[in-house]
Amino acid sequence: MRIYTKTGDKGETSIIGGRVAKDDIRVEAYGTVDELNSFVGLTVAQLDGEQFVDIKEDLEKIQHELFDCGGDLASVSSRRPLKLTEDAIYYLEERIDAFIEETPDLERFILPGGTEAAATVHIARTVTRRAERLVVTLGKTKEDISDLPLKYLNRLSDYFFALARVINYRSNVADVEYVRSAKVFRTSKKGEKNEGKED
Repeated sequence: MRIYTKTGDKGETSIIGGRVAKDDIRVEAYGTVDELNSFVGLTVAQLDGEQFVDIKEDLEKIQHELFDCGGDLASVSSRRPLKLTEDAIYYLEERIDAFIEETPDLERFILPGGTEAAATVHIARTVTRRAERLVVTLGKTKEDISDLPLKYLNRLSDYFFALARVINYRSNVADVEYVRSAKVFRTSKKGEKNEGKED
């Protein structure tokens, strides 16, 4: 089986229901989701040990959802049903709440880092935010965009922030607070969400 088709040699690519330039905002959006998926795969490869079994299951689930998200963004066909669902967003919210419950309260911004896997998750978080910005731009230029990819990416970034902290916590590696940060997170009783910079 050949993986090269040569049909993109002149700077165009096929999407679901059409053909566009390779620098089209739609291609930028789903291409960034693909980039994000690669960092999620790298995180899975970096996690080892029984304490991370649930996280690796989460990340594999997320990789499938990112494929769904990318496919939805790549489609201009009204006949193709969307693959991403609200259930994926609800699951992320449940996991975020569980991670917040597991980790110590946070008052200040933290530096991206800690273990290798946690550092990779922080990269995934920032790529998620870039993908989110591109989807916003796509939504301004195209009328046929579902709001689910944007909601999913917004929640996924929060998930990655909470996940990086959990990975460090389970690895007995402390988060490093940004030394010039004011107290930007409001501490609360366990089980209640803290307020921070993410929207």
